[in-house]
Amino acid sequence: MNNFTTLLSGELQRMKKYNILVAGIFVALLWIGVLYFTDIDDITNMVPSLIFIDATSMSMLLVGATMFYEKQEGTMKTLLVSPINKTEYILAKVFANISSNVITLILIYVYAKVFKEVRLNFFGLVGGVILTAFFHSLIGFILTYNTKDFTEMLMGMLKYTFIFAIPVLLEQIGLINNEIISKILFIIPTKSSSILLQSTSGGMETWKIWLSLMYLIIASIVLFYIVWKKFDDFAIKESGD
Repeated sequence: MNNFTTLLSGELQRMKKYNILVAGIFVALLWIGVLYFTDIDDITNMVPSLIFIDATSMSMLLVGATMFYEKQEGTMKTLLVSPINKTEYILAKVFANISSNVITLILIYVYAKVFKEVRLNFFGLVGGVILTAFFHSLIGFILTYNTKDFTEMLMGMLKYTFIFAIPVLLEQIGLINNEIISKILFIIPTKSSSILLQSTSGGMETWKIWLSLMYLIIASIVLFYIVWKKFDDFAIKESGD
């Protein structure tokens, strides 16, 4: 646990050094700008959608950014001879990401509460963000493992967004209202993330919430095992051995 705490602290310092935390806050301010310029006073339905976009896209992006910075610095060689293990390394990076996502959530929620009208369960939002960011940080690991540079990783992230996130957003805003397509979307993890965040406004059927919760937890465990299993090959490749 001491190693994990030290790694998490180091990860947050590294994100600060590379201005990644600043970039996260800047993106949060962009979302606030979107809310500011809308003419709608009651933004209860808008906030979960913005949080959904941030928690899915930024989680993947931040993992890729920090790992490619580490690659440039040759950090992986140091990690291989240090007393830390790969579980601590992966979890530290994931929880540093979650911290950034929660900061964004707090900034958006405080703005919404002070300047607009919003009726959302804050702690439900925090839980939804943690699960969504955890899963998508692991997706960021998989994308990083399978790409040569940050640009290629970004392209992979865009493909994921178009296939798994855009259809869910289109359904949220009512552009997709076909019942069969809506059921098919339950196959993809972003649908579960969306349901958990949208449910904080109330009125969501209970079975959908439980199904989404179990889906994300089980999918995160499976994905963590895959990331953990493939870490050695990535570390050896990046260290040049």
